[in-house]
Amino acid sequence: MQREITALWGEKKVVLRQTPRAVTPFGGLSVFIAFLQKIGYRQQVSEHMPVHLQSPNAINPGDTFTAFLMAVVTGARRFAHTAVLRTDKALHALLGIERFPTDDTIRNLFKRFRQGLVVQFYEPLWAWQLARVPQRAGGYSLDLDSTVFERYGEQEGVKRGYNPRKRGRASHHPLLAVLGEAGFILHGWLRSGNTRSDSGVVEFLKEALAKLASRKWIRVVRADSGFLAQELLPYLEDEGLHYIVVARLTKWLKREAARVQTWRALDETYAVGEFRLKLLGWDRERRFVVVREELRETKRSLGRKLLEVPGYTFRVFVTNRSDPPEEIWRDYNQRACIEQRIEELK
Repeated sequence: MQREITALWGEKKVVLRQTPRAVTPFGGLSVFIAFLQKIGYRQQVSEHMPVHLQSPNAINPGDTFTAFLMAVVTGARRFAHTAVLRTDKALHALLGIERFPTDDTIRNLFKRFRQGLVVQFYEPLWAWQLARVPQRAGGYSLDLDSTVFERYGEQEGVKRGYNPRKRGRASHHPLLAVLGEAGFILHGWLRSGNTRSDSGVVEFLKEALAKLASRKWIRVVRADSGFLAQELLPYLEDEGLHYIVVARLTKWLKREAARVQTWRALDETYAVGEFRLKLLGWDRERRFVVVREELRETKRSLGRKLLEVPGYTFRVFVTNRSDPPEEIWRDYNQRACIEQRIEELK
């Protein structure tokens, strides 16, 4: 069984077929390459690549960028790892690249990208990808999240801050806005490692929402307790956006959660309740949803324990939606998929 595809760069035809002896360990990339062909990758990169080399011996920057992309897809974590692909002639034929760049060539290409060139190249490619995201009935969840990238050596913006995996290691602390159901990164800021999760979150959200043609794209904004900034909720309310944000269990919220008298059991383990409270600095009361989980020996509980109510853990969410408490909780739990996608990107 065999089939014919066109090389990614160029018009040469490549025949794919099974052979008694392995020709390449990267044959599966043919599917990804066919996908890039279908979405017009070559045309977009060629049109918007801001780097142009004059030497007749220079490798096309589009080829170099594609080589880097393939290295990342195959698991490379450093420029030096791209050397694994340099001897794979079958892969070169699929890509249509006659001279596969060295790691130094790839590194030198990225050294040319100052801030202006990054924006010049990234923005049209990002807009191209956003145009491919289908409209969704009811809109998408906009998930706010931050993550920690530990860094080695001296890099711009690297500072020591909160680092759960390698304490004391200098890092970056990027901020991301993700269209949850699509797994699409709508916006991002690269920040120093010593910034808080909620630092500049309102201005960040303004930039993210400006990238969308309409607020109808967003059905709800979801965020963890690190984003419960005093200015965030009023901004979302003024914009007419629904939100679900994990509340920090301060002593005032612990007290109110312990005072909840009306619990509705969901099963033998979980029950839900709610209350309204105006916190210090707020201009109004807001709705808090409480999820109570009975402690079990066989499974770790995610919430926090309260001394006043032994035997349970509690999770508290602040929201402006009117859905039943269990629907608020279940909706927020879908955000866990985004954290998995971020780990994959790292």
